[in-house]
Amino acid sequence: MQLTAHKEGKTMHFSGSYPPEDVRILLKPAQIEATPVEEKEALIQSGKRHYSEMLSAEKVPDERYMTLFREALSRNKTRLRYDIDLLARMIRARTQTHFKCVLVSLARAGTPIGVLLSRSLKRLGVEVHHYSVSIIRGRGIDENAMRHILDRHDARHIVFVDGWTGKGAITRELETSLAKQRLGIAPFLAVVADPAGTAHLAATSEDYVIPSGLLNGIVSGLISRSVLNEDIVGEDDFHACLFMEEHRSADLSRAFIDAIDAVVVSHSSQSPWSEEIAAASQRACQDLLATIMESEGVSDVNRIKPGIAEATRAILRRVPDKVILRDLDDPEVQHMIYLAEQSGVPVEQRDIGNYRALTIIKKLGGEQE
Repeated sequence: MQLTAHKEGKTMHFSGSYPPEDVRILLKPAQIEATPVEEKEALIQSGKRHYSEMLSAEKVPDERYMTLFREALSRNKTRLRYDIDLLARMIRARTQTHFKCVLVSLARAGTPIGVLLSRSLKRLGVEVHHYSVSIIRGRGIDENAMRHILDRHDARHIVFVDGWTGKGAITRELETSLAKQRLGIAPFLAVVADPAGTAHLAATSEDYVIPSGLLNGIVSGLISRSVLNEDIVGEDDFHACLFMEEHRSADLSRAFIDAIDAVVVSHSSQSPWSEEIAAASQRACQDLLATIMESEGVSDVNRIKPGIAEATRAILRRVPDKVILRDLDDPEVQHMIYLAEQSGVPVEQRDIGNYRALTIIKKLGGEQE
């Protein structure tokens, strides 16, 4: 693990298992005791604990799942490389980021995308600085991390980066928390795939498998999801994370980046993205959520996880009640069918609009969800 002290001597940054030149991860590595998944879910839904206060242990997937990951990588690496390069060109075309860009990827799903985007922008001749910071639904973006970045860079050059939009919760959290902080930072979010229609810039509106979205820490620099717990995080600290040294032998973070970087691509037949298409996608997303809440008797929208990556993570990290797929024969969702079978979770085929997959979290917390 690369760990480097800031000049203030109070906070630390590191690069996880990435090369130091690829990213500065503004998180505080800490020892964090694991909470069993079902216990964590019940505490979250009952309102006794916020999800960001706890972590469950991550396991290295079995060989069958890793085979499905490798198949997804082989199938979609060319498309992802095209989308990354397209997004880089779109960022370079902006006046604010034509010569210099400060990428702030949202840990942790945004981190590998930020690394790829940073490399692509550098190939275009843009001066790039890449940081990865914590953002937590209901708690906001890490203000100490943002102040650290502002001490070193002009706010005009900042672009926030994530892999995809699910139902737009993180976009709204970014906008709300930056408005409260009043640091003069625009909540400009760039993603690869924007099926929710809430990003400010995207390569596509299509919900497709971004291979890094199928795995957790072993493709995101060996860092856990970020944690904000007053027992661990002090007033001047960055949000915390667990560095998963025990999974070092299974780490694919650099291998994933190298696999995408090695692709040579000249064209794509992908679905386009535009502000008009995004607006239509956003309306369709809200209509779908309302329909699912009514048909499935769900009163808390946070229990609904639309989009392949979010739906996959819900099976891996939460307690799923049901998986809904647009097409059971779609190659893009075979890993989800496998995970659902392994966990005994029912799978249903149903029209879900822009999305290929959706997972509903099981209700475990009594009256309050």
